[in-house]
Amino acid sequence: MPKLKPCTIIPTAAEDAANRAAIQSDPDTFELDAEWLARARPAAEVHPQIVRRHRQAHGGGAVPSAKERVTIRLDVDIAAHFRATGPGWHARLNSTLRDAIARGSVPPK
Repeated sequence: MPKLKPCTIIPTAAEDAANRAAIQSDPDTFELDAEWLARARPAAEVHPQIVRRHRQAHGGGAVPSAKERVTIRLDVDIAAHFRATGPGWHARLNSTLRDAIARGSVPPK
């Protein structure tokens, strides 16, 4: 079992029983069991047109990244400057470095 987050609340046996009873009494829902899960299929197989439309609207789905994850240490003021520009600051930092390379400010070794 995966490690749970500190904020995870595990129901007591009584709460679990009450939840199960509520599921049983609600005609609009049911508890997923092993048999149901065995019959389940991926959304892309059941509704390919919906999944395709969603992927087109949200970046086209799984595309190999042309970026590499790296860890660097920045001076505090540099990191603060870029963070202060809001969401997307990583991309702006990348763009600034790219511009410096294009200007020849950072010669290759």
